[in-house]
Amino acid sequence: MRQNPSFTLADVPEIRRVIEANPWATIMSSGGEGLVASHYAVLLDDAHDDLTVVGHVGRPDDLIHGLGEDREMLGAFQGPHGYISPGWYGDVPAVPTWNYTAVHLSGVPEILSAEENLVVLDRLVAHFESLMPEPRRMWERPNDAAYVERLAAGTVGFRLTPTRVVAKRKLSQNKAPETVETVIEELSGDGPYANPALAAEMRRAQDARRGGVQQ
Repeated sequence: MRQNPSFTLADVPEIRRVIEANPWATIMSSGGEGLVASHYAVLLDDAHDDLTVVGHVGRPDDLIHGLGEDREMLGAFQGPHGYISPGWYGDVPAVPTWNYTAVHLSGVPEILSAEENLVVLDRLVAHFESLMPEPRRMWERPNDAAYVERLAAGTVGFRLTPTRVVAKRKLSQNKAPETVETVIEELSGDGPYANPALAAEMRRAQDARRGGVQQ
């Protein structure tokens, strides 16, 4: 992802927020068979306050990604995104664009032990089940230990502490504040490109700029 100084997202807490809100990651690597991409849920490592993430892949995805072979991996996280019509800019020369937030984390992943992998799998289940009215935890009935351990054996856990981070928030920061407000209004409406999640991201960024906060 090409970085643009106008759209750089450098605030670590904000990057963590994007990852936490959008845990479905695209995991990419390059090996003997060329470029490979997989899709898995990834969480921030709760033992760190940086951008370290933990997750797992199913076997044999570990082989195609070369986990354990000192091979670099890239994890891409996509935040709210959507179409921006040139008609929202008023009677001025303009072309369509796409607003978005994205985070790329690159580094050589560490392979988790079987015990660590179980902890991460348990945390993944607990994280997503916590919103359910009657959460089904990994170790609770009707699951038993043998069932959980058998499924876990079909996965390989990893921890990625990125050595390179590219985070971008392209939310019309290069437009006049009144134009940004118009775009937010359109995205918040009921038109064909209404996008409340993107509108909320733009509002967050707009308020931060007004408050002099660099994100």
